[in-house]
Amino acid sequence: MKYVIGIDIGTSAVKSVLVSEEGRVVCEHAESYPLHRPNPGWSEQNPEDWAERTIASLRKLMEKSQVAPSDVEGISFSGQMHGLVLVDAEGKPLRPAILWNDTRTTPQCRRIEQTLGTRLLDIARNRALEGFTLPKLLWVQEHEPEILSRASLFLLPKDYVRYCLTGGFAMDYSDAAGTLLLDVAGKTWSADIAQAFDLPLSLCPKLAESSGLTGTLLPDVAEAAGLLPATKVFAGGADNACGAIGAGILGEGKTMCSIGTSGVVLSYESRKDVNPQGKMHFFNHGEEDAFYVMGVTLAAGHSLSWFKQTFAKESSFDELLEGIEDVPAGSGGLLFTPYISGERTPHPDADIRGSFIGMDSGHTLKHFARAVLEGITFSLRESIDLIRESGREIAEVTAIGGGAQNETWLQMQADIFNADIVKLESEQGPAMGAAMLAAYGCGWFPSLEACAKQFIRPAEVFSPNPEQVKRYDGLFSVYRDVYGQTRELNERLAAYRQ
Repeated sequence: MKYVIGIDIGTSAVKSVLVSEEGRVVCEHAESYPLHRPNPGWSEQNPEDWAERTIASLRKLMEKSQVAPSDVEGISFSGQMHGLVLVDAEGKPLRPAILWNDTRTTPQCRRIEQTLGTRLLDIARNRALEGFTLPKLLWVQEHEPEILSRASLFLLPKDYVRYCLTGGFAMDYSDAAGTLLLDVAGKTWSADIAQAFDLPLSLCPKLAESSGLTGTLLPDVAEAAGLLPATKVFAGGADNACGAIGAGILGEGKTMCSIGTSGVVLSYESRKDVNPQGKMHFFNHGEEDAFYVMGVTLAAGHSLSWFKQTFAKESSFDELLEGIEDVPAGSGGLLFTPYISGERTPHPDADIRGSFIGMDSGHTLKHFARAVLEGITFSLRESIDLIRESGREIAEVTAIGGGAQNETWLQMQADIFNADIVKLESEQGPAMGAAMLAAYGCGWFPSLEACAKQFIRPAEVFSPNPEQVKRYDGLFSVYRDVYGQTRELNERLAAYRQ
């Protein structure tokens, strides 16, 4: 039996999965690392922590599985998007990585818009948002010019880890699309955008397909990880692109909803001339010459984690959500907006803040917990509706991530989206997508779609309840009004957040 390994470099931990030729997850292991917030709105990590914990995760994976190293043919990666890693000529990080959820770069976003105007959407197909990589580069250019002057390359998180494992630099198209420096349709770095901000194109690493072979393991890394130096290493992809592969989103009309720290609605797109005009993201897929449109809720699972940590710290998530199925849809008139970290789709707004509306003395912890789930799901429906408005039919959505772990939440998604929700038999998210890229790269299958047929199996389908659909449609119309009516109040309250 042959095996591949998928590695997901997440925001809080690295997860490795060992997958057989049959698509069976034989073993998995996760290793956590710290997140640093040195200033309000800042979010940073030490890139060396990712590499160290990845090697530790691989070692534990091999020890637990007892699989022979010679039977592991390939490794590939999924990674948190947008994070800026600046390295010198020796590959040494010059500063902590600035992550996707860092919001310090609002002035740099305005500078990008003023400098490029409509050219940005024409080339990069995405708006200038605080999470993307180019604003981070410009922040370093303005505030730490001596560091930028020493930088040889910029990398994204998984690309730095891959460099540590192989000694080679590369970036795949799906991750490069989230930098605002890629000509998304042309699949090349944009000289126009780089020159507009006095950034040398030499800062940009070579580009590769997600399934492209990028090297083999360095001998000392292989020994530390319990693998062989001949193990093939493939480029991998952005976490959302790999999540799409791992959920089988590999054809027209295929759509998924992924709820982790953030929440994502993603739909496959084969046409490279699509331009959502900034209403949604448009990125390169991990499948060669394919794309996807995507909407993002910044604080999806994070809203639930924040609520538990703040109001039910001693409870597990299962205990917190126990009994919410007995609370009627609409949570007794209690409405939550999940803007606790700002928002992205359809409101690209780093300053907006969340709210509970409609509280009364009859509401219990269960009402609040259900309202949090409903608010997260309403935010994701805004992305579903944008895709539908573009002419795409969405009758079925594959659910992955934390939002696929609770049956009440899955039924809630079916009712709020008015679509069948598919739960997978073995849901490993982006790590599975990374393993599939390795399997395809090793030549096990003629296409990623053929790989998906072997690796991905539906377990259960949750269909919408017409009565609940109607009830949620009414509440959703209220939800959509909240943003505009609270925007001014949020601005007035901003002075009191210091």
